Amino acid sequence: MHSSVNRIQVGVLGASGYAGRELCGLLLRHPSFSLSFATANEQRGQTVRFGSAAVTYVATEDAPLDSVRLVFCALPHGAAQPWVQLAREAGARVVDLSNDLRPGSGVSEHIPYGMPELGAETRNAVRSAQVVANPGCYPTSILLPLVPLFRQNLIPPGATIIANAASGVSGAGNSPKRELLFAEVADDYRAYGVGNTHRHMKEMVATLHGLGDADLVFTPHLLPMARGILASITVPIVKELSDPIAPLRAAYEHEPFVEVISEQPALKDVHRRNVVRMTATTLQGTRSPMLLITSALDNLVKGAAGQAIQNANIMFGLDECEGLPT
Repeated sequence: MHSSVNRIQVGVLGASGYAGRELCGLLLRHPSFSLSFATANEQRGQTVRFGSAAVTYVATEDAPLDSVRLVFCALPHGAAQPWVQLAREAGARVVDLSNDLRPGSGVSEHIPYGMPELGAETRNAVRSAQVVANPGCYPTSILLPLVPLFRQNLIPPGATIIANAASGVSGAGNSPKRELLFAEVADDYRAYGVGNTHRHMKEMVATLHGLGDADLVFTPHLLPMARGILASITVPIVKELSDPIAPLRAAYEHEPFVEVISEQPALKDVHRRNVVRMTATTLQGTRSPMLLITSALDNLVKGAAGQAIQNANIMFGLDECEGLPT
């Protein structure tokens, strides 16, 4: 762990999970943040190497929360909220990567939703926030393509949007599970969380209901690979578009972490990068106008740790791109 009076001291709670480890690796290379501690209860006392740097995990209850200005909370869903509160009481600001504080979670206190590309209002809220709820990986891949269509009144009221997205197995965490063993995942491809039951549904529905009147049908799939998300989203629209990419391009032309392209995005294009790549195609042979939007991101970077650091950069007045792989 590096230390400097010129760097902002930060800590990571839950640093042994995939998102937590990704955070540590990014923070150790960040020019303005210094990793002060990283916690992992089951691996307390163990030293893990990130390139040339080494991190020794401490127990969560031993984390010196009052020694840092920022805490990244990568604890499991359902376990994060008490530690977010403890970090706040210790004087630290927090970026929470769990589902506990996101839209639709039922938390009465307003916690900014850290998807900076939603616009200036979101960035301003993140900049001044004590706590930011970092978006989920699937919602990032689906909401960013849909928001411009809602804001440009291109989606008819009462529309049904169909979103199918496939994720690498790291999205399920690193707790031992039979269904995630190599022999179970390899050479296979399957849906899960069917019937609109996935935990990210509340987050997406709550966000979309603030934009317009539409139903979302979301089906996640498990890819036999470590990381990455590819989403395909079928969207009814009110009129034919001569250039189906134009609404996305207009919305994101100045966003450094959104790439609107004419060809189909591929997971290899976003591997270990803090970007979302997307495109839109007019569907042929339908009775009413429809678009197919496809997007790709790295679920551990733009879908988790990278987006968390992007939010932290904004919170501390740094360049939004600082320390992030593009």
